[in-house]
Amino acid sequence: MEICKHNENCGGCIYQGMPYQDQIILKGKEVMRLLEEKKVAYEKYMGIEGSPKRTEYRNKMEYTFGNEEKNGEMTLGMHKKGRFMSIITVDECQLVDPDFNKILRAALDHCKEKGYPFYHKKSHQGLLRNLIIRKGENTKELLVNIVTTTQQEFDDTAFAETIRSLALENTLVGILHTYNDNVADFVYCDRMETLWGRDYYMEELLGLKFKVSAFSFFQTNILAIEKLYTEALALIREPEGKTVFDLYCGTGTITQTLALRAGKAIGVEIVEEAVEAARENAKLNGLENCEFIAGDVLKVLDDLAEKPDVIVLDPPRVGVHPKALEKIVNYGVKQIVYISCNPKTLVENLSFMQYYGYQVKTVKAFDNFPNTKHIESVVLLHKE
Repeated sequence: MEICKHNENCGGCIYQGMPYQDQIILKGKEVMRLLEEKKVAYEKYMGIEGSPKRTEYRNKMEYTFGNEEKNGEMTLGMHKKGRFMSIITVDECQLVDPDFNKILRAALDHCKEKGYPFYHKKSHQGLLRNLIIRKGENTKELLVNIVTTTQQEFDDTAFAETIRSLALENTLVGILHTYNDNVADFVYCDRMETLWGRDYYMEELLGLKFKVSAFSFFQTNILAIEKLYTEALALIREPEGKTVFDLYCGTGTITQTLALRAGKAIGVEIVEEAVEAARENAKLNGLENCEFIAGDVLKVLDDLAEKPDVIVLDPPRVGVHPKALEKIVNYGVKQIVYISCNPKTLVENLSFMQYYGYQVKTVKAFDNFPNTKHIESVVLLHKE
């Protein structure tokens, strides 16, 4: 892999230039270091699994309009390393499909030609905020979403025509326009319009079909997550006939995969849109033995009459809240599979669970984000 031309200024790929084998060794050692630092005892460390793809693996990018220098020309891309207010154009990024770079460049050139101003984070004035591109890895479907304020007119028809005229390798299935007048620096949807096509793309994962809407969470590296999920779920002994809780389930990918073998799978997720998508996808896949509950795990567990035989945890980067974790360990299930995207919060949770009598049987790391600092882990816990 050649050094990316954006490497000097873009803060995303901190391991650019390091041989890939050295990258994954470094990440594996970091997981072990954190386990030892927190004095988490484990029976077996299973090593680290590399990503099937080292470039072009990201299926979603959220780009920001801005400029690199004050009063400089408009840019579209990522925050500059060490300078949050500066945006650099990343039209040759190696982590995405070349179609992403082509769409980014076309959108930026189009908006410059139209003379549209970008939204200034300090003055809260301007039109253009973000460009979001999503892709189905196994379906080759593309969804494009332009995010603006309502401060001035934006020619939807002209923008859609520009994107539709591009010669793309993947199949463009939808072009959207999201309106966001929230002053906070994140993509918030006040209102969304479909300019052309549909407002979702389809993905296939582990033999199941998923309808992914514009703002639904979905795993970023599909080929890598298929390997991770396959190994994680294989850790569950004899799930047939058992009730499995999938806590922090997102759009229910794991829940539905569990439902193929378990007696019943119950997913809990705080984001209502994700739960709606999960229910819709379960119908799409003809699964009648899975249930999805919208709400905070901490509160939902108080109201759930059913008791689990097995628990799967897949929390966000902040990990599982101690109060929620206390309720989880009080079920006393023999098996818990913990899928983590942040080894720091993982080891804190594991230390807590060991205090309640859980033994860490196996730990395995996964490099789902080559060239970046991020590390995924799968842990099997057992209680006699």
